[in-house]
Amino acid sequence: MGEITLEILAYILRILNGLFIISLILPHINNDHWTFRVFEFPRLQKLVIAIILIIGTAFILLNKFNYWDAAFILANLIGVGYLIGQIFPFLPIASKQVMDVNEKHMQADLSLLVNNVYQYNEDFDKLIALVIENKPDMVMLVETDKKWKDKCVEGFGDAYPYQVLEDLDNTYGMLLFSKLKLENTNVRYIIKEGIPSIKTDVVFKDGRRIRFYGLHPEPPVPSENPKSTARDAEILKVAKEVCEDELPCLIAGDLNDVAWSFTTELFLKTSGALDPRRGRGFFNTFHASYSLLRWPLDHIFCTKEFCVNFIDRLSYTGSDHFPMFVGLSIENGRNNDQELEQTEEDEKLTDEKIEKAE
Repeated sequence: MGEITLEILAYILRILNGLFIISLILPHINNDHWTFRVFEFPRLQKLVIAIILIIGTAFILLNKFNYWDAAFILANLIGVGYLIGQIFPFLPIASKQVMDVNEKHMQADLSLLVNNVYQYNEDFDKLIALVIENKPDMVMLVETDKKWKDKCVEGFGDAYPYQVLEDLDNTYGMLLFSKLKLENTNVRYIIKEGIPSIKTDVVFKDGRRIRFYGLHPEPPVPSENPKSTARDAEILKVAKEVCEDELPCLIAGDLNDVAWSFTTELFLKTSGALDPRRGRGFFNTFHASYSLLRWPLDHIFCTKEFCVNFIDRLSYTGSDHFPMFVGLSIENGRNNDQELEQTEEDEKLTDEKIEKAE
């Protein structure tokens, strides 16, 4: 390789290295603007990019030593270590935060299917067939307008006597179908008009009950809301409710945030809830059409009373999100001491984020 070509390649790599290091730093700055928050999403992709940059820069360094190139390699190695630390808890080789059910408890107490249907998706039959095939006890759907509501009620509504139908045409409609009895149901607009959430009691056939929270806050993107303030506040307000709730709690929906983000971790610390993904896999749900650009945006969290029968990402429904399907059972005592510890600083930050949106 000619010296001029090598210099050009080195120059390009230095620019890319600099931009990459900035992408690692930005999420750690306490700023709600989307340009800071968006870099929390592609952790796995950034890990791959870091390795490629290390290899490319090492090639340059072997041909011609430069302190900048050596510094970039060192910075990227630190970045690789950090990124591995961030994604490791979600690998199947990591310890599970929510234990598997006891072998004797093979039938789930509750199965739940969650899907962002994408309001403009008209492949209604794909989702309907998936619900009929899997027979979940509860189905939570978001981005549902009247058209989606009518199709779902017609397609599988007869099997679900308890329904919460908050269809909207602003991509924030929300439907909840349940075979189990629902009581004390409340459709709430926690932070902003037009952005609903659901809070309801789910009553098992034997009389036991749990609390269910369904969420779909705004994403921090220029076309929706340039800041994550409203999203973070809604998630964290629910976290404080869950923390004070005496019932076992299930929290589900498209949170428009990744499983490893600062806000999601703050939610887990504040609520005491657990993430069934940890120790089982990423279960990336968005974007369904781009395999190299996928993140876990759709979540099902639970409090420590639950254990996992199964968790799965289901097949394509025509939406930009894959559905999540989980089976859970109540087995008290199996998940003791699994919660993430909340510090005084975490509590203060939670209150600040909520106040900022009010």
